[in-house]
Amino acid sequence: MKKINFKDKFEKFTDQWSPKVVAEMNNYQFKLVKIQNDFIWHKHDDTDEVFIVMDGKIFIEFESETVELDQGEMIVVKKGVKHRPFSKEEACIMLVEPKDVVNTGEKVSELTAPNDQWI
Repeated sequence: MKKINFKDKFEKFTDQWSPKVVAEMNNYQFKLVKIQNDFIWHKHDDTDEVFIVMDGKIFIEFESETVELDQGEMIVVKKGVKHRPFSKEEACIMLVEPKDVVNTGEKVSELTAPNDQWI
């Protein structure tokens, strides 16, 4: 039952595209991640994924459109929907997803991050 300061947590790491767990609720994890440039196209067949922009601006590209998200905005990507997040400048985001979700979905690449990295 400790409060979590997002700014302090973001200051603890510099690597990008490598989500860091800050809390768990039931079987869900709250993960902070810094992103910049392009990620890979992927999908999560078994779960929705929440992107919350804490600082900066990101884009989520879908097959039929690209959604722009500014600081203070969020989107829920439904399970099975192919998507590709990216940002032109470094952005800080929070992901909310079930424990053990692979960040690259069904694909393994150099951007596949280890799970359960707590800060």
